[in-house]
Amino acid sequence: MKQIQSDLWETDVESPFPGLTTHAYLLTRDDGNVLFYNTGHQREIDRMAELGGVACHLLSHQDELGDTINTIHQRFGARLGGHVREREEFARVRNPDIQFEQRETILGNVEVIPTPGHTPGSTCFQVTSPNGLRYLFTGDTLFMADSGEWQAGFIKGMSDRDELRSSLELLGTLEPDVVISSAFGGSSGFMEVGRKNWAEYVERALARL
Repeated sequence: MKQIQSDLWETDVESPFPGLTTHAYLLTRDDGNVLFYNTGHQREIDRMAELGGVACHLLSHQDELGDTINTIHQRFGARLGGHVREREEFARVRNPDIQFEQRETILGNVEVIPTPGHTPGSTCFQVTSPNGLRYLFTGDTLFMADSGEWQAGFIKGMSDRDELRSSLELLGTLEPDVVISSAFGGSSGFMEVGRKNWAEYVERALARL
């Protein structure tokens, strides 16, 4: 794992299937660490144990489901969070303990922001860190493309363009300092964006959608 902020760690890259690269991210907290997205690397789960384990495991959408969901739960007792619109997909692996349905704040400082479109239950998370930075976890709703630009996660035949457009418009109103996608192209899945610049990135993604 690589430390990318004072309280945020990035797992080693992996490729669940050809053409897709992902990371997961561990947010370390005094009142229980939170894992965003998922990893299939056992060595990274071992490293999480050294960093205090995982109290809560939050998935941005159904594509992040995998066998290690249960491994992480069995090892750390981690509660699983996912959107109610993807409850059936989650149930094939493990029923979520926390079911998202609306915009709300959980775990003290984790804002749940439903952003349907990429998939019906796609959800983003914004965290205000004690270090003063705002982290925005966008899942695949917006991802870092090979070009270095943020791109909408529209997949023909699966995604809903109108819902995705509305979700991007919502994300454009936020003011994050660091934006972190699940899947990504190029060399990195996160970017320090600056609060004033983020709306411009989103506008360009909307124009390409």
